[in-house]
Amino acid sequence: MELLKGVNLTHKFDYTLFKNLNFTISQNESSAILGVSGCGKSTLLHILCTLLKPHNGEVFYNNQSIYTLNNDDRLKIRRCDFGIIFQSHYLFKGFTAYENIELVATLTKQKIDDEILEKLKIKNILTQKVGELSGGQQQRVSIARILSKKPKIIFADEPTGNLDKNTANDVMEILFSYIKSVKGALILVTHDENLANRCSTIYHLNNKNLEKIS
Repeated sequence: MELLKGVNLTHKFDYTLFKNLNFTISQNESSAILGVSGCGKSTLLHILCTLLKPHNGEVFYNNQSIYTLNNDDRLKIRRCDFGIIFQSHYLFKGFTAYENIELVATLTKQKIDDEILEKLKIKNILTQKVGELSGGQQQRVSIARILSKKPKIIFADEPTGNLDKNTANDVMEILFSYIKSVKGALILVTHDENLANRCSTIYHLNNKNLEKIS
């Protein structure tokens, strides 16, 4: 079943980043988007996840054009159905790790999944303030916060950038396992070809075009 589709997407700043791009992802799929820095990977991700309206084209979620919706309806999709993992974690510094996770779970009316906390190896740091945590610990808390709201699609922009190789592999296994458990999807922006090769589909963004390479 098709979950998300971008049709004829075009975006530009002082120059055209990409033009007439098409992208589709279905249940139980994971797609990686590769490309050099500045090619528009993150911009494309932001368009697909409701954060940035394209200059031209449409994005459909469950066959509904999301940029024709009002702001409240689009926010509801982003809050409840979409999970966005940034390389910068955007945690609340004055809160503990647990309070950061709890806040999102409360807003989306979900229970915190103890198994996710265990798998991400953060149960022993939940009472610590975010500022006391390492970059890698903060990133794992950020991922736990996203998974705790039970999203249907995960949008991940270099989600393992602050993690060592072994932890990065563990985190990706958790993400792959999660989307299978909810019949969801994962869209991954990365420079890491090894991570990309673990996805079911790989795209390359180059010369304003999105090419499917596997």
